[in-house]
Amino acid sequence: MDSQIIGLQAWFQSPTGQLLLQWERERLSEAVVDIFGYHALQLGLPEIAGLAANRMPHQWLAVGRSADGLAAHAQLVTDFAALPFASASLDLLVLPHTLEFSPDPHATLREVVRVLVPEGRVVVCGLNPASLWGWAQQRARWYQKLGFGQLYLPESGDFIGYWRLRDWLRLLSFEVESSNFGVYQPAVRTQKWLQRLQWMNGLGQRWWPILGAAYCVVAVKKVHGARLLEAQWKKAPKFANAPVSIARKDHLTLTSGKKTPN
Repeated sequence: MDSQIIGLQAWFQSPTGQLLLQWERERLSEAVVDIFGYHALQLGLPEIAGLAANRMPHQWLAVGRSADGLAAHAQLVTDFAALPFASASLDLLVLPHTLEFSPDPHATLREVVRVLVPEGRVVVCGLNPASLWGWAQQRARWYQKLGFGQLYLPESGDFIGYWRLRDWLRLLSFEVESSNFGVYQPAVRTQKWLQRLQWMNGLGQRWWPILGAAYCVVAVKKVHGARLLEAQWKKAPKFANAPVSIARKDHLTLTSGKKTPN
């Protein structure tokens, strides 16, 4: 998985990658800014900084095991399918392209379910195969079989369709809270043409919203029959009203303030 992520990181340096990176940073900031709790985790891609707008006091960034050359505050080097957190201990997870570049996206999602608290949230960003960019990538793969052509998107990665992702989340008892699509420019490679075709974003959001090149999905973990309990420190201690007996050296017992011979 790490070599695939490195390929994605290199692609982010291209004009197309920079456009996508800007859109995802904006959507992630909007998605996480009002999610409250204590513990949040991002899986992969430090370039996106998906938790920057969130105010939880404890935040971590997890990277793959061979990426330990990277340095970041509160960074973990771990397997995304075996996170070093207790069950039901995290309030928020951010997955920027984590599933589509994972060797086992189902195992990663199951681990997300395990570590999330009930009503905890997961935010998933991905590339949409049902888009102009996705179709350009598929066409380029056909051309490569004939011995020519250049891929538009990163070579590695199994891009997960929006409805496919929703099915996975539903099977794991998630409820989709919001979905955003964006980046409707055709598959051009230069900054000049990406800017010239920026007007297509307005048309795409209005007329073909689910065909954006990227999506950002927020889902809530639902546990049937679960009830959130109020933190114990918020409650004042309660004392019993029953009389308390105290042993005395003179072999008398004080009960409700009356002296009674033993």
